[in-house]
Amino acid sequence: MAEAFTLKDCALIAIATGQQAQTLRELRDRLETTQLSCIYYHFWGGLLRPRFDDPEFQNDFAIWARHSIHDKPLAERLALIDPTHFHDLENLRRELIDIIEERLDESELLPWARASQRFYFVRSQIVVFDTDRRVHEPGELKALIPHLSAGSVFYHFIDARRRTPFGNDDFSEWLLGFKEKYRALVDRIAIIDPYFTTLVDLRQELAGVFEEYLST
Repeated sequence: MAEAFTLKDCALIAIATGQQAQTLRELRDRLETTQLSCIYYHFWGGLLRPRFDDPEFQNDFAIWARHSIHDKPLAERLALIDPTHFHDLENLRRELIDIIEERLDESELLPWARASQRFYFVRSQIVVFDTDRRVHEPGELKALIPHLSAGSVFYHFIDARRRTPFGNDDFSEWLLGFKEKYRALVDRIAIIDPYFTTLVDLRQELAGVFEEYLST
């Protein structure tokens, strides 16, 4: 029998690094040395903070490319990067740099074009809270999911992938403790895309999956 599931909440704290870039070449150079927590924040932080910029682009690099250096082709390429495909943030950094270098090679003017707004590198620090809620059976979790905070969804379904040995979310990792009993549910959860969505929509999709597989 699996241990009780401990429900937690979190906040992603933004911390200025002092690093900035005003040209695409400068952005490439800063990416070579910036902390991996910056890469994490600029891909995932938008899910937890209010978004007032372009909803077409999920990550801050694509948004900056589109609206500050006005390079739509680069913005579209950066927007296609799915960080869930990179369990290692160092590999995600390399993918970013490779795409930017490819674009720099395509234009003689772009490396020196000055952005209308600088890109400010921000690193993340996650603060975790225990909600004092414990779940012993998947049916209890099914009842809780529609009411989870955005922070709980982020912590258990997104940030968990950095913590679990095989990159699973916390819900799936817990369900696997029941051996094969909930394997079909785990397989269905694995199909859910945690990135190209909002936390509200993600919670709704999770709730639907749990309801479908655990309805009595």
